[in-house]
This record gives sequence, C-alpha cells and structure tokens, in this order.
Amino acid sequence: MAGRLEGKVAVVTGAGRNIGRAEAMLLAEQGARVVVNDLGGGPYGTEAADASLAEAIAKEIRDAGGEAIGQCSSVATREGAEATVQAAIDQWGRIDILVNNAGIVRPARIDRMTDDDWQLCVDVSLTATFHTCRAAARHMIGQRSGAIVNTGSPSGFGHWGMANYSAAKEGVLGLTRSIARDLGEFGVRCNMIRPVSHLTGTHTPEIDETIAESARLGIPLLWNKPMAAPRMTALPEHVAALVVWLCTDAAGHVSGRDFYIQGDEVALIPEPEAIRTSFHPGGWTLDAFDEEANRAYLFGDIPNRFVRRD
Repeated sequence: MAGRLEGKVAVVTGAGRNIGRAEAMLLAEQGARVVVNDLGGGPYGTEAADASLAEAIAKEIRDAGGEAIGQCSSVATREGAEATVQAAIDQWGRIDILVNNAGIVRPARIDRMTDDDWQLCVDVSLTATFHTCRAAARHMIGQRSGAIVNTGSPSGFGHWGMANYSAAKEGVLGLTRSIARDLGEFGVRCNMIRPVSHLTGTHTPEIDETIAESARLGIPLLWNKPMAAPRMTALPEHVAALVVWLCTDAAGHVSGRDFYIQGDEVALIPEPEAIRTSFHPGGWTLDAFDEEANRAYLFGDIPNRFVRRD
C-alpha cells in the first residue's frame, strides 16, 4: 500500500462507519498505519459499546495489506482520548495525523431539549475533539510536525431542532482556528471540514424531520448559500479524499481553514469579517442606536428570516 503517507501514523475517531471508515481506509491505502477508534455507541450515543466495530475496520485494512489496530475507548473522556492517542505511540512510536470524526445527534427543539441531549452532543463532538487534539499535540510538538483534521458541520451555521449539535460543531471551528495558531510554530497544521454525505451515521429519520420542519416554517436551512439539489450522490469517499489530501505534504500551506464538501463540490468558507461598521462620537447610547436604526445603515434592511409570514 505505498502512497502519499508512507510511514505516517494516523488516529481516526468515529472510524467504525461511513465517513470515518472511508477516511481510515483511504489513509491506509496511502500508506499510513491507522488506529481505528470507535466506541460503537450508534448515532445517538445510547447503544452499548461494541469493540468489534473498530476491530472489524482494522481487519479490513490488514486484509488489504495495510497496518491497523482497533481501539474502542470513548474519546469524550480525557482518559479515553489519551488512551486512543497512546495506542498509536505504543504500537508505532509516533502520531503524525489525527482525524476527529466522532459525533452523535440528539435532535430536539430548544424548549424540548434535555440536559442529556445537550451534554452528550457537546461531549462527543466538541469536548472529545479538545481531548484528542491536546493529547496528540503533546507528541506532535516534540516531532515538530503533524496534521489534524476536525469535523464540523453545515449545521454549525444554524439548524432548526439542532441547537446542541450546531453549537458543538461550530465550537469545533473556534477550537480548530486556535489550535492552528497554537501549534503553527511547531510545524503542526489544523483544519476543519463541514461534510455532507448521504451515507452518514448521524443522518437519521429525526434529522429528516428537522429539515422538513424548517421547510414547513419557511426557515432558511443552514446558511446563505442556495441549497440546490445535489448534482450527484455525496459519498463518504468524497469526504475522505479531502481529509486525506489535507494530511499530505501537498497541503503543507493550509492551516486554520474551514471547508465545506458535498459530492463534487468543495468550498472554502471565509474567515469572519465585519460587513458594516458604524462609529458614534463619545460612544454608543440607546438614543444613538435609535438614530442608527433610523439611518438604516447597520440595521435598516436586515430582515428577520425566521418569522413565518403567511
């Protein structure tokens, strides 16, 4: 399995199914030795842990001529994340690539969302990413090299019935940008992807219901980009190609960036910028904001897109 990542060691979380599996397989195909991590808890995080899932993918890689081990720790805990990274160190003595793909969904409108719904999404999508990045960084700094790819979501732009998932995934973006700044001097890069795949472990009937409800209410879905029908079926393998490319030397100049990918489309999402700025001599007061509103520069032509008007 000679390839672009020959001799590299990779850790992939959430690698038991769909996008994570495709990432682990392509990393191995390109020569990386892979720690396949998956707790096996299902898309809602409620199923019993199943160590066989990660090991089955690792065996697929080995049967194809690659090197891989299965690992089923929960990366939502500090201990589990550190054990996952340590598995790479114990087996191969280093870690060059970290792909954070673990995530779960617990859809509910905000007034119906339970504490558990909130905390589980944050723990698995955001806190787990922090834990694994910190553990990997401690080794990558010493190596003075490394590539990290974190998984966000278009839901981070805002999604009806997904406040927990949206908040956690957009938190991953802030974490990614900060890690890129923290570790740049050590030759370590960190980027984030927002994948759309029609075959993902987190695309459930409940997600379809949130999309249908958004449509019923006339609420714009996700972001300002027109959500046209996809030109082709978006497969996990398309996502994996971007992720693996970001881990190669060809992407050595890319760090702290945010990419959307669906099928044959990849988009670089811009860094935040102020689109309008206003100043008021002496500072702002309530009356000054009234004046500004009447002037219709900052606020005058901003519609409330989320109130249904029949």
